[in-house]
Amino acid sequence: MTDLDTHALRRAFGSFMTGVTVVTSRNAAGGPVGFTANSFASVSLDPPLLLVCPGRFLSSYESFATCGHFAVNVLAEGQEDVANTFASFKGDRFARVAHREDALGNVLVDGTVSQFSCRTHEVVEAGDHAILIGEVKAFSHEPGRGLGYADGRFFSLGLERAALEPSGHTALYGAIIAQGGNVLLEATDAGFRPPQVVAEDLVNTRERLVQDLGRRGQAVSLGPAYSVFDDDKAQCSYFLARATGGDGAGFTRCAVADIPDLKFASSAIRDMMMRYAVETRTRSFGLYIGDARRGDVHQTQERI
Repeated sequence: MTDLDTHALRRAFGSFMTGVTVVTSRNAAGGPVGFTANSFASVSLDPPLLLVCPGRFLSSYESFATCGHFAVNVLAEGQEDVANTFASFKGDRFARVAHREDALGNVLVDGTVSQFSCRTHEVVEAGDHAILIGEVKAFSHEPGRGLGYADGRFFSLGLERAALEPSGHTALYGAIIAQGGNVLLEATDAGFRPPQVVAEDLVNTRERLVQDLGRRGQAVSLGPAYSVFDDDKAQCSYFLARATGGDGAGFTRCAVADIPDLKFASSAIRDMMMRYAVETRTRSFGLYIGDARRGDVHQTQERI
């Protein structure tokens, strides 16, 4: 038995950014089965091999551990609902997702960036998972970006890049720093706000935000963009973050549950923090894009 902290190890593994796939096959009765996986990698071009790692906790584990063929569907930006369906929905997953069958009998999910139809090459038992190696017999690839996953959340690189493009206003960057059940805020005469910096240019802004927080005594792991809006004075971009060290003496620790009772520096910041309080409970974080009064929340960061 290992003495490693498995929860900490899981978090460390999760810091590696991956894509998101849905792996499909058929059970012994011929019915379709599938699960969401980010444990996917290419292995070889000659012969063309790839691997995925189904876990023993899957109800369909035996189907994948003994299958003769399977498919890997690389999800596109915007397919978070597909990922969540195959990660947690207990009913007929395939009734909720558009799909088709290929010549090998593999189930292919519509709208994906890439599809790999495989014959099983080898199955290797590996702890609480299996390494399922497939020989690619057919594949397709469409233009577009894949859905990303890191630190327990989806992210949409294309959406974030577009949102963070400079608007011609002053650029302001901030971090909503989670520390257990608390959030770290800074106090101003107008009220509380997340720690923030004003960028003189748009070079290495995320790194500079992390460095500024470090100089102020708080080390953080910076996550995806959470809210991007114009407030007529600046283009404001706030990121989710997690405290990783330091005393943060210059910040105020506020319980997330107390957020509704706090006075914030602006109505836009209050709206953002109220949404954060709700989404912390549901563990479903979206990306807001708009202005200080209206915009849209894109559900791209829901936890698998």
